[in-house]
Amino acid sequence: MRLDKFLKVSRLIKRRTVAKDVSDQGRVWINGKDAKPSSAVKVGDELKIQFGQKSVTVRVEQLSESTRKEDAAKMYTLLSEEMHKTELWQG
Repeated sequence: MRLDKFLKVSRLIKRRTVAKDVSDQGRVWINGKDAKPSSAVKVGDELKIQFGQKSVTVRVEQLSESTRKEDAAKMYTLLSEEMHKTELWQG
C-alpha cells in the first residue's frame, strides 16, 4: 500500500493530500529511511512522522483499503510520541 494512502486510511493524517505534502517535505521515514508518498508500506514497518514539534513512531499492524473510524487505530501500534522543545533566541 502507498504511504500516503496508509496515513489517510489509518487516520494518522486526515487527508491524503496532506499526507502527500508531509511526505514530500521529508517529514516521514519508513524503517529509518526517507519516504516518498508512493513508498510501499508493509506490515511490520516502523513509520516515524514529524508533526511540527511532535514526532510519532508507529508500527504497521495491518493494511486495509478502507476502514471504519473505530477500526483505524487497529492498523498500527504507537511505539513512541515525543515533544521537541524549541529554543527561543534571546538577542
